[in-house]
Amino acid sequence: MDINPSRCHRAIVCLVLAAICSARGLQDEPNPSLMGAPGAPVHVSESDPEVIKAVKFAEERYNLESNGMHIRRVSKIIFAKKQIVKGVRYSITAEIGRTQCKKSAVLNSSEDCEFFQDPRKQKTEVCLFEVWDIPWENKSVLLRQKCQPAVSKETLVAKETKNVARVSLSRDKPTKESLELLTQFKEFMVAYNRTYSSQEEAEKRLHIFQKNLKTAQTLQSLDQGTAEYGVTKFSDLTEDEFRMMYLNPMLSQWSLQRKMKPAVPASNAAPSSWDWREHGAVSPVKNQGLCGSCWAFSVTGNIEGQWFKRTGQLLSLSEQELVDCDKLDQACGGGLPSNAYEAIENLGGLETETDYSYTGHKQSCDFSVGKVVAYINSSVELSKDENDIAAWLAENGPVSAALNAFAMQFYRKGVSHPLKIFCNPWMIDHAVLLIGYGERDGVPFWAIKNSWGEDYGEQGYYYLYRGNRLCGINKMCSSAVVN
Repeated sequence: MDINPSRCHRAIVCLVLAAICSARGLQDEPNPSLMGAPGAPVHVSESDPEVIKAVKFAEERYNLESNGMHIRRVSKIIFAKKQIVKGVRYSITAEIGRTQCKKSAVLNSSEDCEFFQDPRKQKTEVCLFEVWDIPWENKSVLLRQKCQPAVSKETLVAKETKNVARVSLSRDKPTKESLELLTQFKEFMVAYNRTYSSQEEAEKRLHIFQKNLKTAQTLQSLDQGTAEYGVTKFSDLTEDEFRMMYLNPMLSQWSLQRKMKPAVPASNAAPSSWDWREHGAVSPVKNQGLCGSCWAFSVTGNIEGQWFKRTGQLLSLSEQELVDCDKLDQACGGGLPSNAYEAIENLGGLETETDYSYTGHKQSCDFSVGKVVAYINSSVELSKDENDIAAWLAENGPVSAALNAFAMQFYRKGVSHPLKIFCNPWMIDHAVLLIGYGERDGVPFWAIKNSWGEDYGEQGYYYLYRGNRLCGINKMCSSAVVN
């Protein structure tokens, strides 16, 4: 059967458009609120007090920056989402109209201002506001404001259809590459339940997706291991967004590192391979969400292993306790394992994940000494020799470590061995847990438990080439001590 390429191309565009429009920020009847993983965008009610507060802030900023003579105010909140990103990020679509009040008037509230009755004078607009609220700093920031004259839904949909069909493509002469790109983007959106607030945002993410595919292809062509790079759940994020949402800038600030005493070397040489999962010392993979709390997951993973080694009991310990109660670190803004150990000692121990569950954002400390189930006595810094690290790990338990995570954004499986230019060992920005090591088809590796969920890498794990001090994996290895 012959297939018309142009017809095929239009069908793919329609599929992408359908996926985008299914959660557009200008729809009349948004889906009810859905609970997602920590840090995932969720729908919120238009009557939510925090949404209304964010709208009022956006309204004030709009009027401050507008050159118009009359005050404008929001007449209707159409759609709202919130996302935990080192605070709360609101994405709100609203109608805003011109009132009869002039800016020079002295008013107690814009609520006192009546709208013009004539729609032509009211000049209603539909605006997308993105407000970042940082409660613990009592600060709000208007990240984005985009407005357009209010039009009928039919006109809006027609315009969006036209624009999406035009994204980096020729409607009449689609290329094989453009068809493949749209197909991959559609599959990505379905696989990771991705939705966007507007057609413009979808276009932006498609361009980022395309650029990231090229980066992954470059990593693939130059990788010296057996890794596969490609589409991951981070494929629609820029490098800066990925770093801000998931990584930890404090790790590369060597002057902030707290000095720890050196670990006693292992009494035996490293066996040829070791995996603490096979010995019951590793809890299931967790998910830090859109919060730079990898340091907390790395440390709790280490202590879970140490507690198991001493007691034979594997507990899932609370990262949220550290995010909320560790005054030495910056919660979702990053932290250092060395500080976290000290904070745990000062607090008196850790509660379980069940008693102090993870939310993915900082809140007031709710720690209870009476609920402590595991404690530590001190902490130690390991040797920077990889053979010594392997021997210590096999003898003593999983090790908190850190590395440069650039290649991890696009990692899918296999043993990753990126060139040093992609993985500067001095630019460490992500904390992880070394749980073992070994070889695959003669290629030595570190088995690394990550904190980005089981849908990352190999069931939540990253495998990195072992033996070349790659990505700085040897520079910040440490462990708690449980006597």
